[in-house]
Amino acid sequence: MSRAAIVAAARGWIGTPYVHQAATRGAGSDCLGVVRGIWREVYGHEPEAVPAYSMDWSEPEGEERLWRAALRHLAPVATPAPGCVLLFRMRAGSVAKHLGVMTAEGDAPAFVHAYSGHGVVESPLSAPWRRRIVATFDFP
Repeated sequence: MSRAAIVAAARGWIGTPYVHQAATRGAGSDCLGVVRGIWREVYGHEPEAVPAYSMDWSEPEGEERLWRAALRHLAPVATPAPGCVLLFRMRAGSVAKHLGVMTAEGDAPAFVHAYSGHGVVESPLSAPWRRRIVATFDFP
C-alpha cells in the first residue's frame, strides 16, 4: 500500500473516541489501536495478538515493549515522511509509549494519533513533538 493510502486510512480514524486498548474505528481506539486498525485495513489481519497492557506501557520495568513490537513488524526508516509510523518517548528517561502516523510534511507537518481526553486527532508535528520522536517506521 502506498504512503498516500496510509495517510488516507489514518485520517479515516479522526473523530474516533479514545478507549484504552481498543482498535475500532468510530467506536474507540488508543494510539496503538490506530496503527493496528490501519494494519488490518492494509493486510486484512493483525500480525500478532496484542496482550493486555497498562497505560504506563511497562514504564515501571523500563522495558521498551512497544519499540520491540514495532521492530518485529515494521521497517525502520531514517527520515520520517507522510505514511510513516512515529514512536514517541513522552518524557526523558521513560519508555517510548506513544504512536502516531505522519500525515503531512513541509511547512505544516502533522500526524494522526489518539490520546486520552481527545480521541483520534490530527495534530501539528510541532518542535516539542518532533523532539520526542525516538524511531520512525514504514509499514512493510
